[in-house]
Amino acid sequence: MTDEQPETLGSPTPESGAGLRRDPEDWVTGDEPMTEAQRSYLDTLAREAGEELPANLTKAQASEHIERLQGKSRRLGGEDSDGNDSD
Repeated sequence: MTDEQPETLGSPTPESGAGLRRDPEDWVTGDEPMTEAQRSYLDTLAREAGEELPANLTKAQASEHIERLQGKSRRLGGEDSDGNDSD
């Protein structure tokens, strides 16, 4: 039997500043093409908002559009039925 611990991710104690959002432009892979998951979600959000976006976005650009469109999504509480911000 070995004393070797299994490999884990994360940390048993919270990191200071945990939950702070990094700017997508600072991502190491931010200039790579968007993922299929981003593409699918962005397509859904853009259709709901009545917007067309280029299909060749980077991961960082897609993330920024997703965040912006989530703010507009009625399904996610962005705008009320009158089209006004829900804030």
